[in-house]
Amino acid sequence: MAEQNADQSENPDIPTRWAASTEQAEPNIPTRWASATQQAEPNIPTRWAAATTYPDMWVDPADDPRDADAELTDEKSTLTEYLRGYRLTLEMKCADLNPEQLASRSVPPSPMSLLGLIRHMADVERGWFRRTMAGQDVPWIFRTDADRDAAWNGAVGDPKVVEAAWQAWRAEVAFAEHYLADATDLGVHGTTRTGQSVSLRVVLVHMIEEYARHCGHADLIRERIDGRVGQ
Repeated sequence: MAEQNADQSENPDIPTRWAASTEQAEPNIPTRWASATQQAEPNIPTRWAAATTYPDMWVDPADDPRDADAELTDEKSTLTEYLRGYRLTLEMKCADLNPEQLASRSVPPSPMSLLGLIRHMADVERGWFRRTMAGQDVPWIFRTDADRDAAWNGAVGDPKVVEAAWQAWRAEVAFAEHYLADATDLGVHGTTRTGQSVSLRVVLVHMIEEYARHCGHADLIRERIDGRVGQ
């Protein structure tokens, strides 16, 4: 650790990642840190917006696929439409970037990247809809027993890795959409990996929460990559 601490002392403004939880303590996994060359950030992009009508939006209203003018008449249509919108938002935040940009971890010491978010959400979709609600005995796509953060750690700027991430995410979203289309009762229950019972209603609310949180991350990551802003 002496060598790591010495290198970290040269970068006083970037903290070491740590967690308050003791349950996930992994004594054999080293603390994440970065060298002086990794921390050099000479090229900070200029903020810009593609929208012209409302500069704080991602695109102009006429070009926004999230605005479907759907009539939200009941609980199911409301929850599914909000979830659809957040899924699209995450996808749009990744638009027009090359593999290296998608894999850019632009807010050290976090391992987050836009590509990592897509991989992570593919596992999240699978976990809640295939494993919990549909009861399918399927493995995680990216996460492993040896590396809970494999979705993030394996997000490298390789075109094949990017293509596989999109395919996995879209396949899981498609499964979830078909499952929801056939669901007639939001009170139906599934079983989590810890044996707890959870309703489809709760899963939908949680998925909206999950995407909303990560879309906030995506806002900052994308802005740091090329300066593009917008809700």
